[in-house]
This record gives sequence, C-alpha cells and structure tokens, in this order.
Amino acid sequence: MGCTEAEWLGWLPKAIGAHVWRRDGASASVQIGAGTLALSWQVAEPRVIALARIPRLLVRFQFTGLSDAQRYAFMKRFDLYMHRGGG
Repeated sequence: MGCTEAEWLGWLPKAIGAHVWRRDGASASVQIGAGTLALSWQVAEPRVIALARIPRLLVRFQFTGLSDAQRYAFMKRFDLYMHRGGG
C-alpha cells in the first residue's frame, strides 16, 4: 500500500464497512459472515522516484472460511475504498 501506517489506520474502518473487527498492534481480525480475514502489516522503506518519496506499507490478507464470491465481494469494496490517486 502506498500510505503511512497512520493513513492506513484512518482508512481501515470505513474500508471494512459494517463488518466486526478487532485490532491488535500491527494486525487486525475481521469477521465476514462465518469466515474471517486476518490482516497484518509492516512499514517498509519508502519508494523513491526522482525527488518523490512514497510511503510503503506491506499488507498481508489471509482469508479463512470464505468462498471465492465472498472474498471477491469484500475485496471489491475494500479496494475501491482504499484506492487513491488521480487518473
């Protein structure tokens, strides 16, 4: 993700939507129906392009007990909410 941890944490509740979730340090657990999504993240070195420095956050998504359709529906909303930039 091209963001700081503070930005990520600010966007995360709305990206998750109405699903119940719990944060524990640099990880979170999201209840999606009968399944779960385990999120974990770590700050990485920024990406440098000429004079621009873009923060990076390495994020891992691990789904358990969800169908492909459930994962797709969740990630479609999540990705649209987290999308930043122009174009």
